[in-house]
Amino acid sequence: LAGPAPATSLALAFTAAARFFVLRVTGAAAIFGATHWWRDVMLKRGFRVAGLSALMLVGTGLLGDASALAKDTATAIFAGGCFWSVQSDIDHAPGVVKTTTGYIGGTMAHPSYEQVSSDTTGYREAVKVEYDPSVTSYDKLLTAYWHLTDPTSANGQFCDFGDSYRPGLYPLDKTQYDAAVASKAAIAKELGKPIATTIDMATTFWPAEDYHQEFWKGNDAFQGGYTRAQWYKMYRQGCGKNAQVQALWGKTAFLGLNGHE
Repeated sequence: LAGPAPATSLALAFTAAARFFVLRVTGAAAIFGATHWWRDVMLKRGFRVAGLSALMLVGTGLLGDASALAKDTATAIFAGGCFWSVQSDIDHAPGVVKTTTGYIGGTMAHPSYEQVSSDTTGYREAVKVEYDPSVTSYDKLLTAYWHLTDPTSANGQFCDFGDSYRPGLYPLDKTQYDAAVASKAAIAKELGKPIATTIDMATTFWPAEDYHQEFWKGNDAFQGGYTRAQWYKMYRQGCGKNAQVQALWGKTAFLGLNGHE
């Protein structure tokens, strides 16, 4: 990515400070206090501008991606912390033809990001994965999912903590449910640790707001000369996900993906 333009707002100054804080200070509480706060401030105060939804659709091509879907696809739903991060990783899995960020697990209709991030709705950030079963399978996607998350962390993932960031599997039928249970047992044996990732049958999945979709590769102009992709890169680096996944999984970190961010 090209180097970002110099910061021109107080919000960008806070971004730089938060990133430095996350990279330099150890401890979950410190990480949460910096990156989680930064991400929410950025979303709630920085992105809600007039005409944003239309801008995002034009800039990312979301209006035209339906034609990319294979005629016969299957669906999986995964929650693994920040849905930007899960989507950016699972997009690299062979056979995945479309991913959608959204919310699952709660009961209220049409939840918003603000409502979900309050951690009072029962919803979690999640990603709906549509894939070509002639290329991949639910079992293979489970393998990829486990190795891009920290399944031992019960109260969030990496630098994002709270009910909405807890990891979970949401099978759509008994076959997926049985596969999820079996894979969880295998992962517990592999890591030799209790697995905190929950398994619940899928309820209604509500797509997230337009600007959350494929955030990691959005090339549309954002704030202060930054694109969404540049914002995501700063978030990813500040969060420290790659290093934490590597520390947990070693040689099998990000297994099943053709690369990652």
